[in-house]
Amino acid sequence: MSQYEPLKLHDQSLLHEASLLQGEWVQSQSGKRFDVEDPGSRQIFASCPTNEVADVDKFVESSQTAFGHYRYVNPRERAKILVRWHDLITKAREDIAKIVVYETGKPMTEAIGEVDYALGFAWWFAGEAERVRGSVAIPSISNRRTIVIKQPIGVCVALVPWNFPVAMIIRKVAAALAAGCTMIVKPSPETPLSVMALADLALRAGLPPGVLNVITTDNANTPLVSETLCKHPLVRKVTFTGSTTVGKIIANHCSYGLKKVTMELGGNCPFIVFDDGDLEQAIAALMILKWRTAGQACTHANRVYIQSGIYNTFIQMLLEATQKIRVGHGTDPNTTMGSLTTNRAIERLQSFVADAVQKGGKILCGGKQPESLSGYFFEPTIISDMTPSMLAAQEEIFGPLLALYKFDTEEEAVKLANDTSMGLASYFFTKDVNRTWRLLENLEAGMIGMNTGNASAAESPFGGIKDSGYGKEAGKEVAIEEYLIAKTGTLTVDGAPTP
Repeated sequence: MSQYEPLKLHDQSLLHEASLLQGEWVQSQSGKRFDVEDPGSRQIFASCPTNEVADVDKFVESSQTAFGHYRYVNPRERAKILVRWHDLITKAREDIAKIVVYETGKPMTEAIGEVDYALGFAWWFAGEAERVRGSVAIPSISNRRTIVIKQPIGVCVALVPWNFPVAMIIRKVAAALAAGCTMIVKPSPETPLSVMALADLALRAGLPPGVLNVITTDNANTPLVSETLCKHPLVRKVTFTGSTTVGKIIANHCSYGLKKVTMELGGNCPFIVFDDGDLEQAIAALMILKWRTAGQACTHANRVYIQSGIYNTFIQMLLEATQKIRVGHGTDPNTTMGSLTTNRAIERLQSFVADAVQKGGKILCGGKQPESLSGYFFEPTIISDMTPSMLAAQEEIFGPLLALYKFDTEEEAVKLANDTSMGLASYFFTKDVNRTWRLLENLEAGMIGMNTGNASAAESPFGGIKDSGYGKEAGKEVAIEEYLIAKTGTLTVDGAPTP
């Protein structure tokens, strides 16, 4: 890695090239390992254990044993552990962010932003740990009482992607730990080291061994290891973030044991700007919703619909803003957009561009890989005159390609926006209050940005509808309920007053 700053941390002990089992850093039974590559330079900078199906049992059994004790830890003690975890992550934020830069290709400023965003989940669920509530009610038979108690569901599995490795881990793990569950994390092969650093800090915060285990593996073994985790009889809950295609496979695996499942899947998110919208506000939001993480986020704007009256003006404003982007390696302080995380993303973008051009789309900027950079880079690309028949309209882009569509009426915009099997997020910009209410009710998405971009936060329920999944993460009560079971008790009260 001579061309770039080497991966040296303030606390080098946070860098673990191992899996975590029962509080110990371990290797796989086979001794096999896989490489971790810096996508900004295509250079290997670390390796991790290639766990296989034969390794899964010991991780699950460790989590089950730990659950037998952790489920009875007082909620306030769980909260204290999460607060200490939050504080330790805060102190190590630069080290964790630096690992994310080398794993994902993000600029350092974005990686720091992800850590800060993720910290909100640790803080939020520390508070939620003590707020799990049951209920007592008088049923239709007067001398009876119906009691509902909430208890942790058991061993949970988190299957997480590479685009937000810190935020996804903390959002899922903090909720499970607050509820009293144990968790096995299987990180993406692209981003195991940031996950391991977080797990290390959880141990330092006082989390008992086995409550959080991390099993790493390569891309070739990921499908079988994931399937084995999902079908294991001791696993009671699976939370998955990833593509809709893989999500359907995971849901099928979990159906065999009737596991409780949370699915946060792909998006084909529309971004609608009306003639009366605040264009500067819309441009500012779109610059984040498309170019952050080099376009690799499920909530990013996939289809940008611009009303005909402002179409040309909006394009000029957008081009001016986009020209200020500086593409480069994430460690370069001048970089504002980093590399893509995988090479297959480059091939996918090239196919989208070729298809759009063949069907009448016009490339306004970008459209290819920059010649001066050696990593998995792609220029910020804007294509106008898009139509619904193009691949980029029908599939999640997941890259720095911004596709522009023109519309005339509100009814047309809603129809176009909803013309997708997915329903994660939708965004619109208008000053018409009545239209705002209509769009909130008529757009088919689990999250609606009204004159704002992505509003994901610990206090806000996150999740989609349709093929974008089911269940919610974050938010008051909703997210922690995903890790709880409800148990009903009925009691006969002798001598209870009757009419």
